[in-house]
Amino acid sequence: MTNALKEKIKNIVGPKNFFDSEEDRLCYSFDATPVYQQLPEAVVFPESEEQISQILRLANHELFNVVPRGAGTGLSGGAIPVENCVVIVMTKWNKILEIDNNNLTATVQPGVVTAVLQNEVEKIGLFYPPDPGSMNVCTIGGNVANNAGGLRGLKYGVTKNYVLGTEMILPNGDLLKTGGKNMKDTAGYNLRDFIVGSEGTLGIITKILLRLIPKPTESVTILAYFDKLTFSAKAVSNIIASHITPSMMEFLDNTTINCVEDFTHIGLPRNSEAILLIEVDGRGSIVFEDSEIIKNILKKNNASFVKTEADLTEALKLKSARRSAFSALARRRPTTILEDATVPRSELPVMIEKVTEAGRKFNVTFGNFGHAGDGNLHPTCLTDERDKNEMERAHKAFDFIFNEAIKLGGTITGEHGTGLAKKQFLEKVTGIPGLEMMKKIKSVIDENNILNPGKIFSLSPRCEGTLPHNIRQFIPGK
Repeated sequence: MTNALKEKIKNIVGPKNFFDSEEDRLCYSFDATPVYQQLPEAVVFPESEEQISQILRLANHELFNVVPRGAGTGLSGGAIPVENCVVIVMTKWNKILEIDNNNLTATVQPGVVTAVLQNEVEKIGLFYPPDPGSMNVCTIGGNVANNAGGLRGLKYGVTKNYVLGTEMILPNGDLLKTGGKNMKDTAGYNLRDFIVGSEGTLGIITKILLRLIPKPTESVTILAYFDKLTFSAKAVSNIIASHITPSMMEFLDNTTINCVEDFTHIGLPRNSEAILLIEVDGRGSIVFEDSEIIKNILKKNNASFVKTEADLTEALKLKSARRSAFSALARRRPTTILEDATVPRSELPVMIEKVTEAGRKFNVTFGNFGHAGDGNLHPTCLTDERDKNEMERAHKAFDFIFNEAIKLGGTITGEHGTGLAKKQFLEKVTGIPGLEMMKKIKSVIDENNILNPGKIFSLSPRCEGTLPHNIRQFIPGK
């Protein structure tokens, strides 16, 4: 990118919002996905929709790329810069514009941190359920772009279930408005749901209208230990079959248990093969009745220990410990690759065994945890990117895991997105017609392929290095 072109971009956003030093570019050369890294040409913080529109129009005219970015907590490489690109950072767009108590909605800018919104609406007895593990730092815009889930997804669903409308700058610079506060609207194609999960490839989101619900008045947290993984998986299946839907049903294997205990020191059992952390919430006595049924199911499935915690402070400690699983595992080895694979809930016991098999077969260490109630597991490989042989085995292990998930009728991602990390598997999930339809949609909306190109799929071959899985590793000075 020429200096003259950089000056044009700087004139659009102003000098205080334009950064192109090597140090600044390095800070935005990666997200939470390990291994992937690429220096952008510049980083900008636009202050208005008009500035974003002007940048995109300039990008189409000058044919440079634009990569939108929130907090950078993504785990599929969706915010990784590409060649000849400007990164547009949306974290300063952090205002809650409206909380509408009459219509049970919130209107927010994309840079609002998820937990901040949750805390604000709960002050007035409302509830925004989606709660990604990084809820204290991730942003609503990123959640929408990746259709983020979280611990409460079993009962309450994921981000798409709460998006009523969006405003988005299209790649040609036009403003697209979708949805509204109407609870029913079948006018034309559902463009709103089309945008959710598009990973920044179709536009840059500037405003989001969210659905809120009444806050549950009662909750009970249940902690269960198991001496065998298979016992815990069977317990999950039996709870689902009992027609009770907990708000949360989380699974941790032995490796994860020990890493979390090292990190939190809350007294988790180091010898247990698995833990289930379950929460039941709602209104009235039914919450306590359901929790008793669940406790009996756990005991019938050989739980070695079952504990009920109704105290909110103690329950929060347990949930916070679960949310720390990724951070705790990351302390074990220099490189931590966190993935997500989802299977039908009935296939969860098989999938847990397949992750264990992958670790044995390719001689790598996995910590396994996730949202057991909705079949979404997070196999996490503890490795070292400096060891090329070990990294090659790790990638082969993930190949095995994703292929096994697909064989079981599952999918390659339940909440992290496709990004760079899993696009080579997408055709196996969607089929050729599905993938071709996605490519056609992208090519019509983004004619010059300037917006986050190469994410989800590639429209044209790009040189992406020689490392496995299209990984392109940045080496300073080269």
